[in-house]
Amino acid sequence: MKKEFVPDYFGSMVFDDRIMRSMLSDKVYTSLKRTIDEGERLDSSVADAVAEAMKQWALERGATHFTHWFQPLTGVTAEKHDSFITPSPDGAVIMDFSGKELIQGEPDASSFPSGGLRATFEARGYTAWDPTSYAFIKDHTLCIPTAFCSYSGEALDKKTPLLRSMEALNKQALRILKLFGKTEVHNVKTSVGPEQEYFLIDRKMFEQRPDLIYTGRTLFGAKPPKGQELDDHYFGVIKPRVTAYMEDLNKELWKLGILAKTEHNEVAPAQHELAPIYSTTNIATDHNQLMMEIMQKVADRHGLVCLLHEKPFAGVNGSGKHNNWSISTDTGVNLLSPGDTPYENAQFLLFLVAVIQAVDDYQDLLRLSVATAGNDHRLGANEAPPAIISVFLGDELTAVLDAIKNGTEYEGAERTQIKLGVHVLPRLPKDTTDRNRTSPFAFTGNKFEFRSVGSSNSIACANIMLNAAVAESLKQYADELEKADDFETALNELIRRTIKAHERILFNGNGYSDEWVKEATEKRGLSNLKTTPDAMVHLLDKKNMDMLMAHKVFNEAELNSRCEIMLENYCKTVNIEGVTMVEMAKKDILPAIEEYLLEVAKTTNLKKQAVPGLACAYETGIIEKLSKLSDSICESANKLDDALSTLKEKENIVSTSEAIRDDIIPKMEKLRGFADEAEGLTAEKYWPFPSYGKLLFSVK
Repeated sequence: MKKEFVPDYFGSMVFDDRIMRSMLSDKVYTSLKRTIDEGERLDSSVADAVAEAMKQWALERGATHFTHWFQPLTGVTAEKHDSFITPSPDGAVIMDFSGKELIQGEPDASSFPSGGLRATFEARGYTAWDPTSYAFIKDHTLCIPTAFCSYSGEALDKKTPLLRSMEALNKQALRILKLFGKTEVHNVKTSVGPEQEYFLIDRKMFEQRPDLIYTGRTLFGAKPPKGQELDDHYFGVIKPRVTAYMEDLNKELWKLGILAKTEHNEVAPAQHELAPIYSTTNIATDHNQLMMEIMQKVADRHGLVCLLHEKPFAGVNGSGKHNNWSISTDTGVNLLSPGDTPYENAQFLLFLVAVIQAVDDYQDLLRLSVATAGNDHRLGANEAPPAIISVFLGDELTAVLDAIKNGTEYEGAERTQIKLGVHVLPRLPKDTTDRNRTSPFAFTGNKFEFRSVGSSNSIACANIMLNAAVAESLKQYADELEKADDFETALNELIRRTIKAHERILFNGNGYSDEWVKEATEKRGLSNLKTTPDAMVHLLDKKNMDMLMAHKVFNEAELNSRCEIMLENYCKTVNIEGVTMVEMAKKDILPAIEEYLLEVAKTTNLKKQAVPGLACAYETGIIEKLSKLSDSICESANKLDDALSTLKEKENIVSTSEAIRDDIIPKMEKLRGFADEAEGLTAEKYWPFPSYGKLLFSVK
């Protein structure tokens, strides 16, 4: 059997640049590249030629159908499949695919979350081909990445605003680069490398847990004797069954051109991480959505389940998705890399302070971009960044900014008076920071790592807000510097002024400490939006709406719809969890406790009959404790059930989300506390669900 090498099959299921160059005429290929690289309108004749080549390539690889693959506001992807077949006059069929079918599709828009943009009787929606993201084959279907919009043009997806935000940043960054004399740059793009954390558990045990099946997380579960205390799982030897899964996963991802690079065990038992090489942000977003889907499919082949919930197990680390973000030009320059010359240093510093200002000015937007019911369990816990947004720069870069702010000498490798522009500036090291895992937004050499994104989240939302906020900073700078009589003096003053105005967002210390929470909120005036209901309503703050609409990332209707949809998703998610808890408590946990109590009572009677006067202290104690706990479980389940039933009476989605935050979740936590204590007292063979110990340590 011939051995397969990765370069032989990498991207084999992707209609990428190599395929287009080989199958399209020079004229068609050149025209398509101008559309991809420069945003030129696509000619219909070019679309027909691309569609024909795409069809032939797909058929040769066994595809029978095509679909416009899009990302509605459900948080997952969607696809409606159509076959290539068209009837011919002689009763046979031909395989057909036109440029019109490539460019535009028409799925039902009314059945997806729209936040009031589409009523049920207004079903029409459109999908529009995104030529910047390559088509691919999945399950014998040609998948064409597309945007999704309503009949009247509102964005109903995550891709459209992301592309708009990238264009907004590109526009403002080009203005800045022109001031530095970089006229050869025609395009500036953000790139992202999202590190994906996940858990692997045995499928047979998963199927015995209604909470995992319905909600993706364990709603009950006593702490096992061993968790992650010894840190022995982190970077440890990967178990054979997991290794087999990872090998299979890598192959499937590589076929789709997804640059899966690094894999390892994470801190918690049964937790792992997969990190890709950087890609342009919209492509990285598409790839991450695909990656999550493939991870779950491959797990099924191996008798495993891949859990992507942010907090599937209480008491051990949850899962995030570190969003490594940078800005680069089409000439290959990373704008967040210090460079080798004084002018490059000055350019770097301007882009650096632009990001710092963006995070400070729009910390609420960044926080709400990662707000979900699942991520609320993770943010602020001792394995994830706090809900307070701050920027980590490291000691050396902080010292550089302090020297600029104060007009003093920089006590670095060279004792030099810092001046910007063409004067002597000390060469900044390529990697000026350590890592700070407690920081939500850390500079790590030539990029920023936004660590607050949840493991099941689309990375689109975080990058939309980040791109737009940085675009706004750059716009303000360009407006000022374009009018300056002396560019160097104005630049120097702008950077110094910006550092002073936004230094409150810079923090290099321990983000987990109580002291930081007090300092951040009371002394620095930073926001601490702990939950989704706290955060999401700020999307509609005037300053946020004005900025996002000014850069044409969203219109007013789209912003209102997204606030409605995100809060609705939060409410539905927690409601499902609450209903599941009540059902598990009443149908499984209470009957199991009663069965065990009956067995203990029988044993007690037998022992007393055999030995008159025997105290049976152990049995009596168990009966007393479990009887009280079962009463508490029953009472708590009833109270939770009653509270859930009142949610439909709330006036609007905001008041519903607040009731869930303030009433439902505390009742859920109280019920769980009683049940988990009962699990610790009940014989294992009677407990109806696999324990945490079995779930976390069963995969060998």
